[in-house]
Amino acid sequence: MSDYPYWMALAHLPNWLTEKINSLIVEIIQNRRISFVEFFELNKNEWQNEFQLNEKEVEDLQNTKLELPNYSFLAESLLEQGFSIITINSEEYSKTLKQNLKMKYSPPLLYTKGNIKLLNESSVAIVGSRKASDIALEFTKTIAKNFAKNYQIVVSGFAKGVDKTALDATLEVHGHSIIVLPQGIMTFTSGFKKYYAQIIEGDVLLLSTYHPNVPWSVGLAMGRNIYIYGLADKIYVAETDLKGGTWTGVMDGLKKDRTIYVREPESDEKNANYLLIEKGAIPVDMDGKPIQVEDKKYFELQIKNILSSKPLTAKQIKDCLHLDIDTLKLSQLISSMDFIVSEKIKKVKSFRLKNKKKLQGNLFE
Repeated sequence: MSDYPYWMALAHLPNWLTEKINSLIVEIIQNRRISFVEFFELNKNEWQNEFQLNEKEVEDLQNTKLELPNYSFLAESLLEQGFSIITINSEEYSKTLKQNLKMKYSPPLLYTKGNIKLLNESSVAIVGSRKASDIALEFTKTIAKNFAKNYQIVVSGFAKGVDKTALDATLEVHGHSIIVLPQGIMTFTSGFKKYYAQIIEGDVLLLSTYHPNVPWSVGLAMGRNIYIYGLADKIYVAETDLKGGTWTGVMDGLKKDRTIYVREPESDEKNANYLLIEKGAIPVDMDGKPIQVEDKKYFELQIKNILSSKPLTAKQIKDCLHLDIDTLKLSQLISSMDFIVSEKIKKVKSFRLKNKKKLQGNLFE
């Protein structure tokens, strides 16, 4: 028996957090330097005492040990059908994924079909709503093609809207893409047929972190978003609402100091793109290029949007928009705009829109 059944048994322990599974794997193969066969031959007391496992965890291991013959059959079936099983300690495992998600969230196993070399090439994720606007989809097509032509891998979640548009645009120019599945890799039968040629030619890599036979579900679709973001060196947001997978994923990325780019919305758009800019995302134009202060039209639109909810100081505006400009100079530029008024809040010079009422209270709350 190869090690794959043991890896699969551990990776799919029910109700175990990823960090707990990875910690146990490290303890087995790195710290104790024993084989998985030796580990599973240990008795209950040895599991508890030597690996600090509680009774429930030991019970889970005993139950999964009984499943090893089934995992052995499943692993053999996967390999015979041309799938790859990539373990977290393998050289083929995505270094970007491991770096971004660390031990806490990096999946112990990747089930793949296609060109596994794509896992360790420069990559970009283009994310957004399933019901994205026409302008968001046009942005997606443009930058996906640009990235593909520059030999960057476009990571897709295969959902309707932005995800699917990014994938199709990439393949249209014979670029490369990683499709992160919201289901077990053996249940993606329609996708295999549709992208068979691209998989064989090495343009597409299918990837799943879930049990190979598990069907699609809303929960898995939400859960795989972390892997889309994790596999990407850069993240571009075409469009987001205030809730949903895109918003949650981007906010999590910003908290982890990921550099995230977001499409600058038009003044009449109703989405949460500008809120992401306020929270630290970098605005880009329709070609995906960061917007500079020198572009007066965009700069004024940025200022209007960022001050639409509350007054801000020049320093706060500078931080929100990631501007490379002296704070005093920025203050002078904003003061010169005819739609802006300044006021003192808590003795600090702040700016607001003329049509907004003066606000009382602590600016920094």
